[in-house]
Amino acid sequence: MTPDSVGPFSRPILVERSLKTGQPVTVEATEAECAALARDFGLPGIARLTGTFRLSGSLHRLQVTGTVEAALTQTCIVTLEPFEATVTEEVDVDFADQDAFAGTPAEDADIPDPIVNGRIDLGSLAAEFLALGLDPYPRKDGVDFEPPAAEEGRTPFAALQGLRGKEDGTDG
Repeated sequence: MTPDSVGPFSRPILVERSLKTGQPVTVEATEAECAALARDFGLPGIARLTGTFRLSGSLHRLQVTGTVEAALTQTCIVTLEPFEATVTEEVDVDFADQDAFAGTPAEDADIPDPIVNGRIDLGSLAAEFLALGLDPYPRKDGVDFEPPAAEEGRTPFAALQGLRGKEDGTDG
């Protein structure tokens, strides 16, 4: 697996080493990684992306908990203006040996993410949870969508009625 195949933010860690230390693991995206993720997610910018994770379990069955936090710029869907936003997502993901569930149909079981060659990628995990935490319809604070006011007595069907009248040879 090359870093490009998993995305622009990759931090593979050895599960065994992290379990032995018992300490939280923090991963932070570089400026270039933030810029690449912003392009991937269609955002004007990501100023900061940090994931703090705690690993528990064994080399064969692992639970990763923690938090992903980001400071970013989004585009308001109403005004089309950029604005600053933050994302905070709680993480709780199970991992298992890559071969532990071989041959199990995905729809038949809730299959954990794979531990590949004794490693998991906390950068990819942080990017995944950032994507999950993004508001699909971002709006600046205080901005509400106001539909255009309909003309008095004019409905969407009035135009169709006008067309129908022309076909009949009448004016409406």
